[in-house]
Amino acid sequence: PDFTAAADHARALDYFSDMMDQVDAAATNNGLRDAEDACAPTVTYDTTAMPHTMTIDFGAVNCTAANGRTRHGLIRVSYTGPYAAPGTVITITPQEYYVNDNHVEGTKTVTNMGLNAGQEPWFTVVVDATITAGDGSWTTSHHADRIRTWTAGSTTINPIDDAYRITGEGHGVNRNGLPYSASINAPLHVQAGCPFITQGTVAITPEGLPVRTIDFGDGACDNIAVVSVNGFTFTILLG
Repeated sequence: PDFTAAADHARALDYFSDMMDQVDAAATNNGLRDAEDACAPTVTYDTTAMPHTMTIDFGAVNCTAANGRTRHGLIRVSYTGPYAAPGTVITITPQEYYVNDNHVEGTKTVTNMGLNAGQEPWFTVVVDATITAGDGSWTTSHHADRIRTWTAGSTTINPIDDAYRITGEGHGVNRNGLPYSASINAPLHVQAGCPFITQGTVAITPEGLPVRTIDFGDGACDNIAVVSVNGFTFTILLG
């Protein structure tokens, strides 16, 4: 079976989730990066006008994170207020930004919607992403509409205990030009300090083909996801 759509979608999920982690780490200067992490970006702010902006600069050449992932380029962030304040809108835009030599483009818009019925802060997340191989040999596109719920750590000062639950759906076009739809079947889990999605499943339906399921695991912080379709399985290494 062809696992291309599932692999491309998993990569987009991974990269844009990791981008939010970089923004969180830069905004709070919280020491999430390992002492051996060479990716210590220069962070600058412009608060003279609204929305405020933050620029995270990883430099013009690759740095290597403690988990082995390489990065270079900029992430620009505009924000209308504090992250935890209801109504705040945060727009994240990579600029000449590369992860593992793949060119990452697009926007991620996060809007704080206040508290849900369970008194958890929740956010709408809209992602429009394009990822291109460094040598230009392939390009993928991805759109997602999600709900991001702050399930742990919202009432503490230390961000290392933060955790999120993500639900929603999306669609995209894989590197072979085949459209697909995507739906989160079991909520995805993101934990501060881990650069990968740790749990949850996503159903991918390429046009004219059976559903593929991406399983991100049982909560362990690793770069492994397993794709299954019609009794066949394939392991994806995220990054």
